[in-house]
Amino acid sequence: MAARGLHIGLTGRMGSGKGEVVRLLERRGFRYASLSDIVRAEAARSGGGTRRDDMQDVGNRLRAEGGAGVLGRRVREAIQADPWPRWVIDGIRNPAEVLELRRLDAFRLVAVECAVETILERMRRRGRATDAVSESELRAALEREWGRGEPAGGQQVGPTVAMADFTIDNNGALARLEAQVDQVLAALGAGHE
Repeated sequence: MAARGLHIGLTGRMGSGKGEVVRLLERRGFRYASLSDIVRAEAARSGGGTRRDDMQDVGNRLRAEGGAGVLGRRVREAIQADPWPRWVIDGIRNPAEVLELRRLDAFRLVAVECAVETILERMRRRGRATDAVSESELRAALEREWGRGEPAGGQQVGPTVAMADFTIDNNGALARLEAQVDQVLAALGAGHE
């Protein structure tokens, strides 16, 4: 394990393949942190629902109460308290979260992009409880997550993707995704270890 620190943040639509990127980076020595875990924990604590729109509401409430960057700040503080040098951070959905995370040494934001039709097919196949809704509900959740109809402090994946340092196109096979992850790591001087 190299001593050099590197923090890779992931953004993109739900179902775009960020979880696969996380798994690839974990195999390369990165530890995982998720802004979404904070939202899930708060939903469980407050007795909120587990449907996707319920989780989006909880995340928006946390941002309204603690500022748009609150989830990024909480994850950043947890990472700064841990000596592990390489982290992958998932669930970044608001530009203010990116600004908080950019306070970490060597933070780079990676957008994972995928066609909506491919995302819908993947969501139907993966079988998560939060995905067990109609196609029209999934499409509405994707639009909401992108930022349409959302306040500036809410879910704003579209503007967050626009802040990315690197973009990965995940419309192909897993081998192609892995090759792109390795290209990003090579560009950052952090290839296989």
